[in-house]
Amino acid sequence: MKQRIMVVEDDKMIRNLILIYLKKNGYDVVEASDGEEAKVVFLEHQPCLIILDLMLPKVSGEEFCTWIREQKHNEVSVIMLSAKVRIEDKICGLRLGADAYLTKPFDPNELIAQMEAVLRRTEQFCQKIVYEGLCIMPRKGEVLLYGKAIKLTKYEFNLLYYFMQNPDIVLSREQLIGQIHPSMERSVMDRTIDAHIKKLREKIEVYPSKPKRVQTVRGMGYKFVSNI
Repeated sequence: MKQRIMVVEDDKMIRNLILIYLKKNGYDVVEASDGEEAKVVFLEHQPCLIILDLMLPKVSGEEFCTWIREQKHNEVSVIMLSAKVRIEDKICGLRLGADAYLTKPFDPNELIAQMEAVLRRTEQFCQKIVYEGLCIMPRKGEVLLYGKAIKLTKYEFNLLYYFMQNPDIVLSREQLIGQIHPSMERSVMDRTIDAHIKKLREKIEVYPSKPKRVQTVRGMGYKFVSNI
């Protein structure tokens, strides 16, 4: 999957300029125009890196950065953008948790270079797959649903990871069981996978009896839906 970058900037022209350069360089991009919206977008998309303007309406960039660093299970890099050029301001931003600090006006190519440098240092922390607020982090063995940790068994975790690696594709029971019980006899296969799916739905679906994320495809198997 492409690395996901979040741009938080209230100036539409600057935000669009950054988006153009990011997409040109092959990144998946989400955006927000104020601090409150940024919190919602962050929890839904769990980006690898945030490009953050400090002078934001509703919730300031400094407050948002502090909130980000208070999220226990999230590992995300932050590049701050600001018209504040004093050394004291830069030091304050870095102490708040920024990985880099860039002053305005800036060259978009320099921003991309800074971002690539940060991602090279932190890429091992961004091995995650995210769809609609559901985030799986295989390196840490953790799953988040809109920022809140969900406890899964080993089998449920492996099943969800396989689903999220193959979104919107129908997977047969044989394929799924091969990921969690490769030596199981066929006679108990169907009942076992159905039981795991039922438990998984209870933990990741709003209404487990009417699942939207993990759907049954009659006569074929199951499908993880990326866009609900």
